[in-house]
Amino acid sequence: MEAVRTQDISVNDLNWKIEYDMNRCTMCGSCLATCTFHAIEADVLRIDKTTSDSAFPEPKHTHKAVPVIKQIKTLANACVGCGMCEKVCPNGAIRPVRNVDTRKTLLSRDNGPIKRGGRTNLNAQRTLDSIVVGRISQMTDPSLDSQRHTFDIRSPFGRVLPAKQLPFKMENGKLVMDHKAPPVRWIYPLIFSDMSIGALSTRAWEAVALACAYLNEKCNIPIRMSSGEGGMPSKLLESDYLKYMIIQIASGHFGWNRIVKALPKMKVDPAGVLIKIGQGAKPGDGGLLQAAKVAEHVQAIRGVPKATLSSPPNHQGLYSIEESVQKMHLSMNAAFGFRVPVAIKCAASATSVSVYNNLLRDPYKICGGFFIDGIQGGTGAANEISLDHTGHPVVSKIRDCYLAAVKQGLQGQIPLYGGGGIGLTGNAAADAFKMICLGANGVFCGKILIQLLGCIGNEHGRCNACNTGKCPTGICTQDARLVKRLDIDKGAQKIVDYVLAFDAELRKLMAPIGNSSLPVGRSDALVSTDKAVADKLGIQYVC
Repeated sequence: MEAVRTQDISVNDLNWKIEYDMNRCTMCGSCLATCTFHAIEADVLRIDKTTSDSAFPEPKHTHKAVPVIKQIKTLANACVGCGMCEKVCPNGAIRPVRNVDTRKTLLSRDNGPIKRGGRTNLNAQRTLDSIVVGRISQMTDPSLDSQRHTFDIRSPFGRVLPAKQLPFKMENGKLVMDHKAPPVRWIYPLIFSDMSIGALSTRAWEAVALACAYLNEKCNIPIRMSSGEGGMPSKLLESDYLKYMIIQIASGHFGWNRIVKALPKMKVDPAGVLIKIGQGAKPGDGGLLQAAKVAEHVQAIRGVPKATLSSPPNHQGLYSIEESVQKMHLSMNAAFGFRVPVAIKCAASATSVSVYNNLLRDPYKICGGFFIDGIQGGTGAANEISLDHTGHPVVSKIRDCYLAAVKQGLQGQIPLYGGGGIGLTGNAAADAFKMICLGANGVFCGKILIQLLGCIGNEHGRCNACNTGKCPTGICTQDARLVKRLDIDKGAQKIVDYVLAFDAELRKLMAPIGNSSLPVGRSDALVSTDKAVADKLGIQYVC
């Protein structure tokens, strides 16, 4: 049996499939001659049959080599559904058929909807789709050259102090540091969101981590990756690549024994610590990892037996925002000697602004970021009732938090990061740009990463078995036989290619509005074709 190559392109990944009846085909070649895209080719089909024509079994083996028309399985020769083959065929033996399970949009970066990697279609209506970039610098202000201009695409991760609070003073005519300032990392405004070892297979997690390291080391794009709840391998904790990782601690505290033991052996500090209070896939509820996915390496990393692992809905002993500041942020900062920024992640909800206002008034100045996760985030591992009926769209919450900070003159001090449906329609760069213009410092996305790795689940109910441990593509399983199907290098390469395209497209959007740095809060660059959206977000309505 031929090895399964889950990341190879198949006919079912393309927008159009060729429906062909070889019994009606006379091999006249008309379809081949008329196809300008070379989407089909002549081939030979081997047919082996064992038959018996008598009353008693007298098996006869026959072998035939039959000429047929086959569809070419490449993006360069993808069928576009023009139907010219059907028009010229004298016997009606061939025609293009639209493919509802297509992944071509994600693979080729075209426009249009794509499969979603394990979510239903209930919340598919997105605010971002009714927002467009409307202010273009032409005769009034000169636009920039996106190909040759130097852009500063960096966002802060960590508490940013205003000028009057910077820890400097003058001594003998020299500027000296009076006391320590909160740590700040200047990173790329795209973060690989938290997906744990356990939720993902070892190969899938390694592919994302490999892509993250390559983008930093070879492409000079300082992307950061969140570890997800459940700890990390000891070798990574003790390696130089830890500086690209944001270590997450969630309500289950899984894997933190290993992280604490590795502290004396860490060569470098992590990029940050992320305290997860909630997430968009299941807001107000804890995570759940089925026993089928708790393999031996997951047991070792998390320090648990083989059992279904359920995280509490909240951090134990944590019952208010004030306590989160005093206990969690302070203890996590102290663990790394106040050298590592510590951020908090919450699900988008009606209380998001209240949480953000309290963090802004943090007297210790140690909250390094506020991550808001919207209802359209998450993979197929969460409960459907949570996926579809709890949570809040992320766009308005990012905007509300930003405007709340503006009213207090505190904007930019605690960086805002938004996620949950970023890149849902295939173009994460456009989504990120709109979020940044509305007040976010950056975005985080996870679902699009597993799509790039080869996830075949979609909103039509295809596959969507992420929680069962039987993922056929080797992405969300711990079955050694299935995990081998995933090619780590190919998966990492696809993520790298997508991020490079993301970077180029982000520049393409920054250049027309005349910004060489991230346009945080520049809502004047956006317009909406929906009056309700325009009124809610405070942007111009156009029609």
